[in-house]
Amino acid sequence: MTIRVPGLFLAVTCVTAAGAMQPASPAAILFRDITKDAGITFEHHAAPEKKFIVESMSGGVALFDYDNDGLPDIYFVDSLTVETAGNSNAAQSALYHNLGSGRFEDVTGKSGLAHPGWGMGVCTGDENGDGWEDVYVTAIGGNHLYRNRHDGTFEDVTERAGVGASGWSAGCGFADYDRDGHLDLFVSRYVKIDLAHLPEFGKDKTCEYRGIAVQCGPRGLQGESDLLFRNDGNGRFTDVSDRAGVSDPRGYFGLGIAWFDYNDDGWPDLYVANDSTPNFMYVNQKNGTFKEQAFPLGVAVSEDGAEQGSMGVALGDYDHSGRFSLFVTNFAEEYNALYHNDGDHFSDVSFRSRTAASSLPYVGWGDAFLDYDNDTWADIIAINGHVYPQLDKVKMGVSAGYRQRKLLYRNRGDGTFEDVSTRFGPVLTEPRVSRGLAMGDIDNDGRVDVVINDLDGGPQVLHNELTSAGNWVIVKLKGAAPNTDAIGAVITVTTGAVRQRALIQSGTSYISQNDMRQHFGLGSAEVVDSIEVRWPDGTTTKQERVKGNQIVTITK
Repeated sequence: MTIRVPGLFLAVTCVTAAGAMQPASPAAILFRDITKDAGITFEHHAAPEKKFIVESMSGGVALFDYDNDGLPDIYFVDSLTVETAGNSNAAQSALYHNLGSGRFEDVTGKSGLAHPGWGMGVCTGDENGDGWEDVYVTAIGGNHLYRNRHDGTFEDVTERAGVGASGWSAGCGFADYDRDGHLDLFVSRYVKIDLAHLPEFGKDKTCEYRGIAVQCGPRGLQGESDLLFRNDGNGRFTDVSDRAGVSDPRGYFGLGIAWFDYNDDGWPDLYVANDSTPNFMYVNQKNGTFKEQAFPLGVAVSEDGAEQGSMGVALGDYDHSGRFSLFVTNFAEEYNALYHNDGDHFSDVSFRSRTAASSLPYVGWGDAFLDYDNDTWADIIAINGHVYPQLDKVKMGVSAGYRQRKLLYRNRGDGTFEDVSTRFGPVLTEPRVSRGLAMGDIDNDGRVDVVINDLDGGPQVLHNELTSAGNWVIVKLKGAAPNTDAIGAVITVTTGAVRQRALIQSGTSYISQNDMRQHFGLGSAEVVDSIEVRWPDGTTTKQERVKGNQIVTITK
């Protein structure tokens, strides 16, 4: 028999009808790796020794419904290497069409998304307001805006749109920062790099780690500025980075980003995770400009004032406070940071929440708040993998090695989390070199699935099969044109005394894109008391007494 405890199976020896004794069941199944069964054969290209920093950072992934059939499709970003940098066809990013029932079809060849060059990350959004998801891919040497043609193909409109950023771009995200109805675009950039004159491997102290020779950077290299493109509403964008105050003239090392209204004033603010430099929190001044406030708001550095190697950013109302807090993945020995949103500032609650200590040996990348067991409390997942393959050649007591396991934290409902990564078998504990992570329900069964793009080798599609999960509801919004995605909208789901909030967001995790449909666990409740949507223009829509265990579409 099986004894059920919320979020956990306890398996015991049982007797079959024939009377034969059966051995105790293995660990409960939460995620099953269905990559091969799903028909996904993509592999990310990477140089084996990673002698240059440009070969260590790629691997974005997007979950988005490019053909509007109600099933999220998958796009994996691929990268070149120093050796293949002159041939954009040497790497092939991949688009997989979701066929349903856990099966996908490779449609890359006809999609027009195959060769963005030295790809890094991806974000999606209906930037021209026609009701179809468009794709923006960041890269080294030039980004790409792919406009959806509605027939399974995409057109590269980068040059015409004016968003072909040069240099090394990393994170991106669409948002309507000036509330004119059109989606604008922010791009974080990392370091200045000349592929013809790369810093020599192990050449000085900035190219060493614990006494061993490694790739150089980012410390010791010059950082890049960031970019904000204002949507002019006519198919073109204008670079307003300097005018808006978000250009980063000091050249910090930008990676993950998050657009969100941290102070609930109706205007989107912007968080930027910077590697080895203080993070940014740009507060929207409601006049087309931003004021950088990360230090006074408490999200620039660690609790003890140290700069951290920040990579991925996740947003979530993990304690039902009605405010969005931040979870930021960092480099080894720097702990992943959980910044609790207190309303007028943030508090670093990483150690108090019991998420910090277990993250210290790992280099964190993609992350997400997700209610994996549908108990109404947002849990946390973070994926890991070092940047130095050379670690495996020496004994490093302070490191988990080059390949590293994942971290899954179960929300205990009291402000603390429990690391349950080892509870669910080898899928979470297998050492890998992971980068991008996207979450969403790939088969519409009400359980959140996870897709991961690894730097070395093939990806993972992790199907949630936790049979003890509670009830659920998924909310899909259809906004008014031109922001048909309703990016920036806030959804509040109320069931009894429990109020959950979620944000429609472009650009998530580490240089990746989650499914924009929002999933809410309901626990034992079978009916939702109310679903309230605050649209980006400030108006609201409310539905009451909504049955659970279904996908609800709400149109403005």
